[in-house]
Amino acid sequence: MFKPLDINDNEEKKSGEEAASERVKCLIVGSGPAGYTAAIYAARANLEPVMYEGLQPGGQLTTTTEVENYPGYPEGVTGPVMMEDLKKQAQRFGTDVRWGMATKVDFSGEIHKVWIDDEKLIEAETVIIATGATAKYLGLEDEKKYAGGGVSACATCDGFFYKGKDVAVVGGGDTATEEAMYLAGLCNKVYLIVRRDELRASKVMAERTMKTPNIEILWKHQTKGLFGDNGVVEGATLVKNLGEAGEEEVKIKIDGFFLGIGHKPNSDIFKDYIDTNEVGYINTVPGTSKTNVKGVFACGDVQDDQYRQAVTAAGSGCMAAIDAERYLSEKHG
Repeated sequence: MFKPLDINDNEEKKSGEEAASERVKCLIVGSGPAGYTAAIYAARANLEPVMYEGLQPGGQLTTTTEVENYPGYPEGVTGPVMMEDLKKQAQRFGTDVRWGMATKVDFSGEIHKVWIDDEKLIEAETVIIATGATAKYLGLEDEKKYAGGGVSACATCDGFFYKGKDVAVVGGGDTATEEAMYLAGLCNKVYLIVRRDELRASKVMAERTMKTPNIEILWKHQTKGLFGDNGVVEGATLVKNLGEAGEEEVKIKIDGFFLGIGHKPNSDIFKDYIDTNEVGYINTVPGTSKTNVKGVFACGDVQDDQYRQAVTAAGSGCMAAIDAERYLSEKHG
């Protein structure tokens, strides 16, 4: 029960530090289509990958109901089931999948250091960053209430389910106008809810949006809430001219409510070492997954501000694993 008196404190401390650290060939930070695909390829290349899934194992797709645009699922599949399939495939080839979150990194040396949950230190020859991006929401309780029942942050992913129906998109920048334009090609009507009296989008996107017949821009409107029965969106409650003369409450009937206010890449802990663009997306060498730090690679939505699709994320995960394998081959001859 008690510590023996003849044990040297320095020796005990050293032993504890060793127990709290681990050396690996390939560490994958994050999961989702990018992380799991990277794990599949890395495991098959005998890199013995260790993966820490993060706060949301499986990534954003675990909050999606039906996925119908991913190859290999002719009848469609739910996001959680698809991610579980990918996880099992990665584990089948030997990936060590663990629960935990990267909280600090040190990429200053040839061996890359990543701390998990501020406790365990992983020393890795290669690191694959697959931490994704988080969609921005308005912060309404109804967004959670109707998640999977009409609320979406990806028109390309979910627009098909609203073919011929009326929907709304929130936002006034390029993301919102692009979402609205995409949905206009599928839906009967698209409301674009803009809190200001102008669009922040580029001039060309603003002009295209305003010229599209089935897009109605609701200027100076803000979303107050959503309504509907059985967890399915049937309409939105808006406030026009909030805090100004002529303020009034407006209700619109819609079947889908899309957030077009952008995404936040989950790259903050890497920024002291890894180059990012002004928004935070990790910069990679064009045509590769390579970052500015040798042996560190990025894949999926954390480095993709254009497509943000499961299939493109998976493809970039494949690239990251191949790049990591080639890096190690060149390093060790």
